Amino acid sequence: MSQVIQEEEIVAKQYDLNLIRRLLTYVVPYKGLVILGVFLLISTSLTDLAGPYIIKIAIDNYIARGNFRGLLFISVVYFIINLLSFLFRYLQSYATGVLGQKIMYDLRMELFSKIQSLSLSFFDRTPVGRIVTRVTNDVDSLNELLTSGMVTIIGDTFTLLGITVLIFWLNWKLAIVTMLVVPVLVVITNFLQKRMRAAFRALRVRLSRINAFISENVSGMHIVQLFNREDKNFQQFNDLNQDYKKSALRSLFYFALFGPLLSLITASATALVIWFGGRSVIAETLTIGSLVAFLQYVDRFFLPIRDLSEKYNALQSAMAACERIFQLLDEQPAIKDASDAKPLQHIRGEIEFKNVWFAYNDEEWVLKDVSFKVSPGESVALVGATGAGKTSIISLLCRFYDIQKGQILIDGIDIKEISIKDLRRHIGLVLQDPFLFTGTIASNIRLHESSISDQQVEEAARYVNAHTFIEKLPLKYNEPVLERGAGLSHGQRQLISFARAIAFNPELLLILDEATSSIDTETEALIQEALAKIMKGRTSIVIAHRLSTVQNVDRIIVMHKGRIVEQGNHQELLAQRGYYYRLYELQYRSEAIA
Repeated sequence: MSQVIQEEEIVAKQYDLNLIRRLLTYVVPYKGLVILGVFLLISTSLTDLAGPYIIKIAIDNYIARGNFRGLLFISVVYFIINLLSFLFRYLQSYATGVLGQKIMYDLRMELFSKIQSLSLSFFDRTPVGRIVTRVTNDVDSLNELLTSGMVTIIGDTFTLLGITVLIFWLNWKLAIVTMLVVPVLVVITNFLQKRMRAAFRALRVRLSRINAFISENVSGMHIVQLFNREDKNFQQFNDLNQDYKKSALRSLFYFALFGPLLSLITASATALVIWFGGRSVIAETLTIGSLVAFLQYVDRFFLPIRDLSEKYNALQSAMAACERIFQLLDEQPAIKDASDAKPLQHIRGEIEFKNVWFAYNDEEWVLKDVSFKVSPGESVALVGATGAGKTSIISLLCRFYDIQKGQILIDGIDIKEISIKDLRRHIGLVLQDPFLFTGTIASNIRLHESSISDQQVEEAARYVNAHTFIEKLPLKYNEPVLERGAGLSHGQRQLISFARAIAFNPELLLILDEATSSIDTETEALIQEALAKIMKGRTSIVIAHRLSTVQNVDRIIVMHKGRIVEQGNHQELLAQRGYYYRLYELQYRSEAIA
């Protein structure tokens, strides 16, 4: 995990422009909204620029001369200009808000699609909380950049240019005096920007750590409470929270410093204008109206920069989030379809492993030169101690991982040459730890597959003997299922996941991974009855800890430390008095003692 965190923190600063360019590709489909937003921003800027000049006219041409009628006219004009500014500002805010929501929707959809396409090896090394942070917090952070960032910068730039032209037109000497503080502003902004960017990047990483820790602890709360780990975990969370607080305070220090420094620079520029401009008014080389207008323009010159300082926190957070989002989007799945992948419409169900070597990490071999063949319709059981490589065979057959050496064939075709979706469409998989989604019993059986009717859902449940307990629920098949199936017993969750596999009707392959290892005797009897029907005529690979569940299969493959050590049916293996015999004797004695 530390390596993943380190990789997230090391992101080159010089890629800022590349990030903006890449983000702009999500803006292009909504260029109409962008053009509208820019037009409204420019219109807002023009009305804002007109305000001080109208005040100049009011003072010099009407107030100083006592022209009441002209003063009424200019007051109405000033009100109309500000009313237009209000309308333009409202429409611009709404347009950019819509733009931001549309882009965030697209980003969330692309991120979710990317997450679903990644191989299991990615999820093995990446905490769930970190992934959730990408799709939620990080995408939300971009909203400020999209709604008050890119488009607003265009408007602020136009305003700055407009004010610069106007103040030089009004009085070029006072304009030069104003510009004396700009180099100081540039130096301070550049100094603080570098530190704020690093602080916000660190802040997002630490937030991700907190999310990952909370997610892990909530998922394993029964273990936490059973082993009295509350105090220890509280201390761990306190350390993470303290680390986050330190990063937050560091970023807050720079943010809090930027605003006041900018106000001080603005005040310095205003003081210089009052001094030099006031002397010009006294010398009668500058009108009072021009000085008032000039002072307002000076204040508005620094207003866009002041706005930027207020939004700097969100903008820097958005840039850091942008880096992390694109980092995830650039992640490539380890398992991909070959360029010439073949469809697999119909299969007979022949499975063959030929000299298969596999390791999750480098050359720490989990499977060593494994070879076996399963004929169409044959039922085979894989048995052996924990770590023998049984589950790895299932994962490889489903292409959750790829082998390093050898071949895995289905009907004589290497599975690497078959479309992954087509391959998995023929596989029914029931895991030891059944996973149920939030929804209803029926939605968990059909997984929202519209082609599976209510009748087929019920038939699948009846087939695996789940219908009886479902009918006793208040809402039957519409009974709500809480997260991960909370409220249902392990056996009930197992039967539902079994019904799910049957509802999708894998044509010739049904792969069961220790499906009965954690089920009570009564439930096991029900599922064994269903198994006998399901396995008939289907190619089946069964993995079970209880050897009593595999006695009736056609063949048993015994594995030990990644190798096949014995093969045969139950009676043949007992007669050999080898490894299987020792496993059986050990389990028989354990059950007898129990």
